[in-house]
Amino acid sequence: MLESCQNAQERWGGVHLLIDRWLQERHELIAAYAAVGESPKAPSANAQTLQKFCEILVDYVSAGHFEVYEQLTNEAKAFGDERGLELAKQIYPRIEAITEVALSFNDRCDNGDCRDNVSLGEELQHLGQLLHERFELEDCLIEVLHNAHQQQPVAEL
Repeated sequence: MLESCQNAQERWGGVHLLIDRWLQERHELIAAYAAVGESPKAPSANAQTLQKFCEILVDYVSAGHFEVYEQLTNEAKAFGDERGLELAKQIYPRIEAITEVALSFNDRCDNGDCRDNVSLGEELQHLGQLLHERFELEDCLIEVLHNAHQQQPVAEL
């Protein structure tokens, strides 16, 4: 996961401040995810690490939905990119489904339901797979809805 994050930063770093910041948050999310997996078995240390991961997770998925996706869609509309907008319509539902899983995980942890290390480990593994899928979908959106427009003039609205 970390490698794909670094590849995305190399491709799109510096292109747009919002995307740069979001990709940095992705990097922080991956590091927090790894820390949860590596945290000691001491319940208090694990709880703190898990809480930090959940905070970063919610911030990341929120930024995607309330900032980045909207910006990318607006950019595609400004360029009259029907192909990109159609792709976004196909990808967004899957990203939303993954968001729901992430938010449900956070809610369970907030309620104290993430104390069992066996089920937590399984949930984290599943969540990690979904986050990896989400990152790939997001990279596709950035590629199609942002990078494709860099050398194009804005379409007349």
